[in-house]
Amino acid sequence: MHNEGESPREATAPDPAPSSSGLLTEIGQLGRAVKRLFGAQLHLLAAELGLARSAVSWMLLAGLAATVAGVGFGLTVLGLIGVLLASWLGSWIWALLVLAVLQVLFLAGAILMFRRCMHWMSLPATRGEWHAMVRDTLRKAEDEVEAEAHIEPEHRP
Repeated sequence: MHNEGESPREATAPDPAPSSSGLLTEIGQLGRAVKRLFGAQLHLLAAELGLARSAVSWMLLAGLAATVAGVGFGLTVLGLIGVLLASWLGSWIWALLVLAVLQVLFLAGAILMFRRCMHWMSLPATRGEWHAMVRDTLRKAEDEVEAEAHIEPEHRP
């Protein structure tokens, strides 16, 4: 197994400790690898932020298109209901009057729902959360004003 001139202790002896220049080389390689890793992460983050900005624009456009389509659909349904009411009642005036009453009832329901939501906002737990949110917003606004006040004298001619 072993060469005849070699003792078993010499064959299993560990390699001598790496020199300090080898250690420095490895540390340098580790630094470059970390730099590449974080550089790739920053590049990925920049790409994701670009996509997010694009997505926000498309989301706003889609929301606008959905609103326009919803209003168009609602007007179409109201027109069809008006035609059906006119043929059922035999008079356009009565059909339009019934449609107006339906719209007033719908508006009253929406107002009652809004008032109910405002009541929920006035409940003690919700009120505490609401006040905390307003205080945080005001504090952030005051901090921004103070920051601008400190920057402003430096930029004055």
